[in-house]
Amino acid sequence: MSAQRTTINLLDVEPDLAEGLNPQERAAAARVLAVPSHVLEPGPWEPERDLGDVYPVVGFLIVDGMVTRDLLFAGRTTTELLGAGDILRPWDDDVPFDALPFAASWNVHTPARVATLDTRVAIASGRWPSLATALHRRHVRRVRGLAFQRAVAQLPRVDDRMIVLLWALAERWGRVGPDGVRVPVGLPHRTLATLVGARRPSVTTALTGLAREGLVERIEGGWLLHGDPDEVLSQRLLGSDRADVALGPRHY
Repeated sequence: MSAQRTTINLLDVEPDLAEGLNPQERAAAARVLAVPSHVLEPGPWEPERDLGDVYPVVGFLIVDGMVTRDLLFAGRTTTELLGAGDILRPWDDDVPFDALPFAASWNVHTPARVATLDTRVAIASGRWPSLATALHRRHVRRVRGLAFQRAVAQLPRVDDRMIVLLWALAERWGRVGPDGVRVPVGLPHRTLATLVGARRPSVTTALTGLAREGLVERIEGGWLLHGDPDEVLSQRLLGSDRADVALGPRHY
């Protein structure tokens, strides 16, 4: 359920969208890009119930918080985790497969603020092409994130899937502290399981084993990761492709 509807300046909450704009263009864009926003409270979310018959031209942009999209297909559930910077268009239907119908549902895990990317954003994107480029980059990032998630789900061992997933979450949301990298993603084991294509008991067993090895630690609101990710992942994942698991420059 949504509440606390306000207006925010899109470039204040997402300054990366202004890359490529000179100071004069940024000031002009900031005056245009005051967009509606609202807060989604934790629990099931039905976007079409909130929207009625009015769909934003571009979509929703998550400003903060975490949302999952569950897809129930052939008796199995897969999950996509979405957070700050992701663009959603929940009203767009997936390509149907009549022989095996599926159902999609949304859940809010922490209070999430979403900005409505309406007609003014579409018009601004035409006036400032770099803004359109930045928005398209968000779509590409989401697609590539799903491809990476699919690759993780192919790893034979569930504990390997979990350690890669947790370090991938750290790459996006982690914060370095004196005792390790804190990942404020407090998802239940059943959600972690559907993120990596495993069963909940297997994920619980895998996390217990990783904790025993001193690699992960459960903390309030998330996880604490220990060690250097390149070393941890290369030691666990065998074969010539192991270097490809490295997650690139660290941003946590």
